Amino acid sequence: MRPSDVILSVSLVIGHVLGQNCPSYSSFSQSRNPPLSTGAYKLAYQRPAPECRTFNSSLIEDAISRAKDNIYDVDLFRLFENTFPNTLDTAIKWRGVAANNSEEELAFVITGDINAMWIRDSANQIAPYKTVMKNATDDIASVFRGVINLQARYLIISPYCNAFQPPPESEMPPESNGGTYSVTPSYDRSVVFTCNFELDDFGGFLQLSHDYYTATGDLDFFGKFQWIPAVQSILAASEAMRQPTYGPDGKWIPPAYSFQSLTMSASGTLGNNGMGSPVNDTGLVRSPFRPSDDSAMFDFNIPANMMLSRYLESTSKIMDRLPNAPKGLAREMRDMAAEIREAINQWGVVTAPNGKKIFAYEVDGFGGQNLMDDANIPSLLSAPFLGYLEKDDPVYQSTRAFVLSRSNPWWCAGPYINAIGSPHIRPGAAWPMSAIMRAMTSDDDGEIISAIKEVLRSTDGYGLIHESVNSFDTSSWTRQWFTWANGLFGQMIMDLADRKPHILKESFQPFFIEKE
Repeated sequence: MRPSDVILSVSLVIGHVLGQNCPSYSSFSQSRNPPLSTGAYKLAYQRPAPECRTFNSSLIEDAISRAKDNIYDVDLFRLFENTFPNTLDTAIKWRGVAANNSEEELAFVITGDINAMWIRDSANQIAPYKTVMKNATDDIASVFRGVINLQARYLIISPYCNAFQPPPESEMPPESNGGTYSVTPSYDRSVVFTCNFELDDFGGFLQLSHDYYTATGDLDFFGKFQWIPAVQSILAASEAMRQPTYGPDGKWIPPAYSFQSLTMSASGTLGNNGMGSPVNDTGLVRSPFRPSDDSAMFDFNIPANMMLSRYLESTSKIMDRLPNAPKGLAREMRDMAAEIREAINQWGVVTAPNGKKIFAYEVDGFGGQNLMDDANIPSLLSAPFLGYLEKDDPVYQSTRAFVLSRSNPWWCAGPYINAIGSPHIRPGAAWPMSAIMRAMTSDDDGEIISAIKEVLRSTDGYGLIHESVNSFDTSSWTRQWFTWANGLFGQMIMDLADRKPHILKESFQPFFIEKE
């Protein structure tokens, strides 16, 4: 489908219109709003008033009410009630329908304090609500469909781009990011906010599709609108990004994507005249930018390839069942998934300095390998969470031990929080997101409890999950409004309620407080 086939004109707005007296959440979340929790951490109450929330869901409110009975610790509950609904409370910037099809729901979800829609972030922001969604008539199911449909549109128009402007139907003006870029393929700035090619965008779209179908069984949805062309766009771009730098005869193959920008940061642009470092013929898919939006050291990002392989395979089952799917498309999805998995086993498993086999974070197929992990998901730590492998996989266990130690250059240890960080910020800035993921990929009660305690004491009283926290000073942090991490914390609590409910009966106070 050509971009011109996506008709964009007038809008029909549905849903919630905020009151004139509602404060911006950017301002609201900068205060420690009352009433404070009654535990030692005295966490603020950070939910907007109901009339100021961007989407109200009875399913989410019911889940929060049930959690109050199941969570013993008042501070832990306060953090959950603030974070789990945070995307719905604050980030559903617009809901409506497509100009050319009044049945095609659309939802524009901002990443939090940036008024643009990232494919990866929006998928992760909505994904935690799969824990309460049971069928296609649930209120939250409409948000899933709206996000999937708008992501599909964006992936058809500009599959190499990662963040997008509001759709014309919303009548919201486009945002300017102030950057100067030279990108191939070119893109429309009225549609695109930034055009960093990040492979996990494809995985995020497919994961959200998988989550919606698994929860609702709503097969018809996927055949009605633009989901099939979006998958075709993903496959075409992925195949283009599997091309090596040199052909069999040694001739240089111009890359499908290049990116240069005027920036003060080396990680904000690509070297080699925007083409990145050379790659060999491996069967892996290049990702010049990481899930953190930073440029890669080596273009084959193993976690992003894991995610793409896993969800190409799972969503091929949806494609198999669609009567209007092109013949052979589901097989093409499965074949690429299998080829990527085989390539990960061949090129992504390396020998660590301690002699054990681990997954590298990035490779180039020429012998270059980057032994680290980044807090942003997909990460090596998150591989079981992605469903790519089981927690007890021996290579994963060795990798886990490596990345959760000083062997990982981005391991941030200190008296308050011990977690993986990211070059997106700086050394010593631990990301609570990785402590949450540590708990979600562990079956050890002690490890889970320790991770929760560290996250709980990292909020500086705001009762929200920060992007990063100085592991030696919890008053030094970045981003007070980070909906992706907030939702992930809520998802962790919902996960523990199912598989380890006894942990939620623990006290997480720095000292014992008798509950009234």
